[in-house]
Parts: sequence; C-alpha cells; structure tokens
Amino acid sequence: MPKIVNHEQYRKELLNKCFDLFAQKGYGSITMRQIADGLGVSTGTLYHYFPSKQALFEQLAQEICEQDLSAALAELEGAQTLQEGMEALGRYLVKNEDYFIKWTYIWIDFCQHQDSKEMLSNSVFKRTNQRYQQAACTFVGIQDPILACFVLSFVNGLILEKLWGDETIDFMEQCALLGKMLTAHLPQHRAIVKCEI
Repeated sequence: MPKIVNHEQYRKELLNKCFDLFAQKGYGSITMRQIADGLGVSTGTLYHYFPSKQALFEQLAQEICEQDLSAALAELEGAQTLQEGMEALGRYLVKNEDYFIKWTYIWIDFCQHQDSKEMLSNSVFKRTNQRYQQAACTFVGIQDPILACFVLSFVNGLILEKLWGDETIDFMEQCALLGKMLTAHLPQHRAIVKCEI
C-alpha cells in the first residue's frame, strides 16, 4: 500500500526548516541544491513544491506572516487596554528577539537581491503587508491604515536597532512608551477592539 502524504503539511514542514537555512547562509548565497541537501530531500522533491528559490521565499514569507499573527494574537490575549496590549507586544518581542532578528536579516538579504520595482509590485508581499497592517489596526483598535503603518514601522525599527547591535534598546520600555503615546493620541480608543484577522 502506498504511503499517503499530506502534501500541504509536508510543504509547511519544508518551509519551517528553510528558515534556519536562510538564516545561516543568507538568501543570496544559498542555492536550491544546498537547500535540498539541508532539508534532506532531492532537488526534484524541492522543485516539486517550490518552482524557484524566489517562490520558496515568497511562500516562506506567507507562512511566517500567518505564524507571526497567530502568535502575536495569543500573546495579546487578556489585554484590555491599549497600554496593556503594547506591554504584551513588548513581552512578545523580548520572548522572540532572536527569531525576529534572524527574520529581519533574511528579509534584508532577500531585498538586496531583488529589483525594487518588482518588490513593490509583488502580489505576495503586498498581501502579507496588508495582513500585517490589518493586524496592527486590530491590535491598536483603530481603522486608520496610516497609524497601523506607523506601529509596524516602529516595531520594525526596534528590531533593526537590535540587529545593528544597539544594546540600549529595551523592547518592554519602548512598547510601553508607544502605548502611552498612542493612548494620548487616541483617547477614545483606550479599550482594545477584538476581532478576527
């Protein structure tokens, strides 16, 4: 009897293992053959699931987006105010600092090897960015995409500062300060609005 393979689950398992390979070698340096070797699969198997290294990376970005949003919402569970939510965000960043630094490094390396115009028009990255912005709106309890973009930029900036070795950055302290600033800016939005992402 042939072995039944859940192809979607197997594809996700391969993607999760690719994260560490990209973190170790960098997007620009690693080849599909090296990825296949690192995963312990044939190049044919790898190409069956991912037609190119860029397609693999795009699927990885989508998978990471969904995992990030799910984990962030779980961390936010129980926060009743915007301030509590921002403090929960700080704890989440502290708990996952190494992961976020690695993902930022991988993302920067990927961007270095892409045409900027193609990056801006890439539908996969547009969708993932929209998902992150939607989550930020939900997280802050507002419908203002500009403010959501600001919150995302703030978090990304903190992570970049850590990546560059700034040891003075304290995620908890910075997120608490952002919470105070947002609460002052949005006095009518003190309670967190819960909704599905």
